[in-house]
Amino acid sequence: MMPEHANTHGNVHGGWIMKLVDEAGALASTRHAAHRTVTVAIDQMVFRHPIHIGDLVLFNAEVTYAGRTSMEVEVNVIAENPISSEQIHTNAAYLVYVAIDDAGRPTRIPPLIAETPEEQTRMDTAIERHLRRLSQKDTIS
Repeated sequence: MMPEHANTHGNVHGGWIMKLVDEAGALASTRHAAHRTVTVAIDQMVFRHPIHIGDLVLFNAEVTYAGRTSMEVEVNVIAENPISSEQIHTNAAYLVYVAIDDAGRPTRIPPLIAETPEEQTRMDTAIERHLRRLSQKDTIS
């Protein structure tokens, strides 16, 4: 991270990290959908550790749920000191994207297939989050 990404204390702005999290999630969702995608929701993002000027920032984005047109992507953020190679998990977020066609309308996406018990567990918890979001949507509208 560079000085223009940080405050006067040398900590990278959370908004900058959120932007990069969204970009990483969008890439993962676009690859899965094989269509353009748009962000429709981002779950709570808690910054557990600061990211400093000079840190390398690694983003691991994986699709955890796929519905008919929407999908959830989990993005984990790791800050790495390039000198010591020390890594620290700074935060994670779940984002929801919708695949769109050339006219900007939602379009169908391929299903997500769990290949291991761990992947099935991740999908199951992602479905729980999806159902929670739907119930919250009904109360907000």
